[in-house]
Amino acid sequence: MMKQVYSDIIQFRGSHYDFGYMQGERLKESPILPNREQQWGAKRKFHFSIDVREVKNVLTKFASGIWDEIEGLADALDMNMHDAIREFGGYYLEYGRSGCSIFTGKDFMIRNYDNHPASYEGRYVFYQPNDRGYAVVGPSMQITGRIDGLNEKGLAMGYNFVNRKKSGSGFVCNMLGRIILETCASVEEAVDLLKEIPHRHSFNYVLLDRKGQTYVVEASPRRVDIHQGNVCTNHFEKLTEENRYRMDESMERQGKMSAQGADLQDGYQAFQMMNEIERGVFSEKYGAWAGTLHTAAYFPKEMKAWFSIGGNQKPVIFDFNKWLDGEKVLIKQIKGKLNSTSPFVNMEYLTDPGIML
Repeated sequence: MMKQVYSDIIQFRGSHYDFGYMQGERLKESPILPNREQQWGAKRKFHFSIDVREVKNVLTKFASGIWDEIEGLADALDMNMHDAIREFGGYYLEYGRSGCSIFTGKDFMIRNYDNHPASYEGRYVFYQPNDRGYAVVGPSMQITGRIDGLNEKGLAMGYNFVNRKKSGSGFVCNMLGRIILETCASVEEAVDLLKEIPHRHSFNYVLLDRKGQTYVVEASPRRVDIHQGNVCTNHFEKLTEENRYRMDESMERQGKMSAQGADLQDGYQAFQMMNEIERGVFSEKYGAWAGTLHTAAYFPKEMKAWFSIGGNQKPVIFDFNKWLDGEKVLIKQIKGKLNSTSPFVNMEYLTDPGIML
């Protein structure tokens, strides 16, 4: 049964505090937070002890604007900062398993984000700060984080889950994605940041900028290593001691992309390889947290962002340069369909969320 789903487009220009406040006002009318509360429930309150000062110190060191954004969210939602950090700070929150595949050329990054639909908040965000940090476009996770994206300097980023065993004190993937995009102008700056910043779990971070060289940063709470490559899935090539025991499916997707990718002529053909269900990279394993929810493409030289939800779709194409120059995106939602019965959490109040995040 195909389920109709959508992402809401959110656009904002202004200070981080005002951005947070606006998002908080919108969240009051949305099922996202009540659904997440139902999914996490008492488990979250029990497991996550938060030291507000510690999180503030780390966040203000790397991306102080995001701290202001959380303050704006807290004020709009009438939350104390302890609860707001637990909800939006991206420092301790546990992360569910997921799939994901990334393929790059010298001019593009194509990324399939794989997870359970009920984990997905359905927000595609354009934000241009006027206080500090770079403008970024991309889908959000846990409101403040970014799953993938492109910034005004032409840096593109996506990440792939590897392991959540042996977690450490540090930021989760989506907050790291946001900090990279908001504070780094190049692949080199992003690599330096990922070497310095604390990591909660083990993830691959794939980086591409206008120079056209792709770097894969393998990051765990213990070690960070880097290599160049244009295909990335859910295992490490260098930090092999951090890999999960079962990697067959990840290796299989990597092999399919490598084999098909050799003959690709351009970004659109690469997008089709990732998005067409019959090509074998797009996944419909939604019940196993490994179904493809969106396919995103970023073109750093052209400053274009493509986005689609579900398989066998044509991408919605955004001209990020025009948006940066003040032109507003006129569509309100990006629509798609998935071979699943579950909606995204932005769509309706879930009486039975069906999963624990």
